[in-house]
Amino acid sequence: MSLAKPKIRELLDESSCEHNKSRKVACNAPTPGATTGGCAFEGAQISLFPYADAAHLVHGPMTCIGTSWETRATRTSWQGRDLTQMGFTTDVSLNDVVFSGEEKLSKAIDYIVANYAPEAVFVYSTCVTALIGDDLDLICKQAAEKHGLPMVPVHAPGFVGSKNLGSRLAGEAVLRHLIGTREPEHTTDFDINLIGEYNVTGDMWQYSHLLDELGIRVLSTLSGDGRVANIRTAHRAKLNVIVCAKSLVSLTRKMQEQYGIPSISLSFYGKRDTTNGLLTIAEALGDDSLIERTKALTAREEARLDRKLAPYKSVFAGKKAVLNTGGNKSWSITSALQDLGIEVVATAVKKATEDDREKARRYLGKDGVLMMNPGAEQARLIDERGAHLLLAGGRSLYTAIKKGIAFADVNQEKKKSYGGYDGLLNLAEDLKNALENPVFKLVARRAPWEE
Repeated sequence: MSLAKPKIRELLDESSCEHNKSRKVACNAPTPGATTGGCAFEGAQISLFPYADAAHLVHGPMTCIGTSWETRATRTSWQGRDLTQMGFTTDVSLNDVVFSGEEKLSKAIDYIVANYAPEAVFVYSTCVTALIGDDLDLICKQAAEKHGLPMVPVHAPGFVGSKNLGSRLAGEAVLRHLIGTREPEHTTDFDINLIGEYNVTGDMWQYSHLLDELGIRVLSTLSGDGRVANIRTAHRAKLNVIVCAKSLVSLTRKMQEQYGIPSISLSFYGKRDTTNGLLTIAEALGDDSLIERTKALTAREEARLDRKLAPYKSVFAGKKAVLNTGGNKSWSITSALQDLGIEVVATAVKKATEDDREKARRYLGKDGVLMMNPGAEQARLIDERGAHLLLAGGRSLYTAIKKGIAFADVNQEKKKSYGGYDGLLNLAEDLKNALENPVFKLVARRAPWEE
């Protein structure tokens, strides 16, 4: 279904955000320098890249794809060629800036279709091609008619704003050009869409088997382990489940307006949130038998998890942590740490939405610190609060080394899944190893000849 192109102002002023019901606050409005932490183009690619059966063509200079390609370990079970392993770009040059890069873009699409047989082609605008005015919509429309495949223009040049806004723009592109363009072979009463689940390190696979056991079918995902054919049928789902990605709340609101699909937002990090998430889905689907089965399943899984976590209780007793990550993880990983018996004394909320910040405050309580400038605050808070652990991205490793405390990487570069019940076990093991590893204290010491 083709809709009017969204305006940036409308996406920043999202009516369904909780904070807009009491006070008008723009959702991550652009501020000078904000894109240094990730631009809109990167956010759009992060949201759509897990579609392994689609080609992702970056219409811009080589450096745009060079700095964004393969930034996350998004797992896929796609049996064909994983096209996310290919870096497609038009490599716009000075001549293209002067004379237009539209012809080069058209030829690039022809080449990709002829040599890689994708199910669809996502074409990403970048700063350069947006500024010179290349008409992505026209080129994609002509290519779709020529090849009989979905061609999806993604209007998310980096200069328009942050990664969060880029994710919203990616959702708009999917809604305009994919959702509602195909009918599923059959439907069930328990069909759901997972929105904002990217299956980083296989997070989705930690709980999808539980949904299967309950008889809840994942009709489509945006976009973890996703298929283009499935997202085209997403308009027939009974429920949209936003998994820790409030940036896509605009998409779910519009799907409710157009197709009558209600939505819920939840997390699958930690024992409490995984149980609550499964029960919330069952209750939203409104079937008494499903709710009872879900209660029995979660009780079984919690009992199994508690038995396996028992040896870790003594390790985590009295431990405090500082969490420096982005978006929804500011509160979802907080929940998982609290399930392990670790006190979270501070969490970073600089890149979080207003709704995420409110959730983080509820999880941390009145004494917890919400860091708006974590780079400057985390070292001081480690000292003031007596933290034993720093959980963050790789760039913060040096802070942990300087302070002589344990460190764990929980950003997109992580190698293990921490989602679902079993993911909490992975997190417990990694944190135990970090706390017991003497290297963090040893490297913080002065060399003997410097003492």
